[in-house]
Amino acid sequence: MENALIIGASGGIGSALGAALIARGVRVTGLSRRRDGLDVTNEASVADALGRLAGPFDLIFVATGALAVKGATPEKTLKSLDANAMMDQFAVNCIGPSLVLKHSLRLMPRKGRAVFAALSARVGSIGDNAKGGWYSYRTAKAALNQMIHTGAIELARTHRDAICVALHPGTVRTPFTENYLDRYPAVPAPEAAENLLSVIEGLTTAQSGQFFDWQGKPVAW
Repeated sequence: MENALIIGASGGIGSALGAALIARGVRVTGLSRRRDGLDVTNEASVADALGRLAGPFDLIFVATGALAVKGATPEKTLKSLDANAMMDQFAVNCIGPSLVLKHSLRLMPRKGRAVFAALSARVGSIGDNAKGGWYSYRTAKAALNQMIHTGAIELARTHRDAICVALHPGTVRTPFTENYLDRYPAVPAPEAAENLLSVIEGLTTAQSGQFFDWQGKPVAW
């Protein structure tokens, strides 16, 4: 790996990934809302930001996402469901990464290994859902998983050595999760970044279009 692009580079996981890659000698380009004004929910913003890059990138990692958008917290019951809050979740957690995938195809090499990875979450798994709740976040992440799977099929036609995956980082101790950790064990962002990079480095083209956790184990759709 020589060149990496991180979307959401100023966040907890994004910044930790950047630091870990730089320590490996990888040239890292980072984009974020905070530093660059990138709004992944706005296609013009995504097209402009990525249009200014030349590439090619061996790794494009989308580390954006949100549990609570505009102050709306995860729903525990159907009675709490709100249409606008659900649309906001889809905009951030599904549409945003999807737009990045659309506009980053030209930044990936046509020949040679390259990885497009997006942060998903185990709660987006339909097969692994035994607790319910968190309706908008769960469905937005499930939709992202479908986008990654479908995008990988098309990507394979033009970039035969490319790998496109969704990744669950585990529970990571960042501002993103600080109000939801409760008694669940969490790892610091640098440790999560190393775990994710270990998974990425071990992926093969046969695994493109799949969903993996931080240990490299497949997660049920």
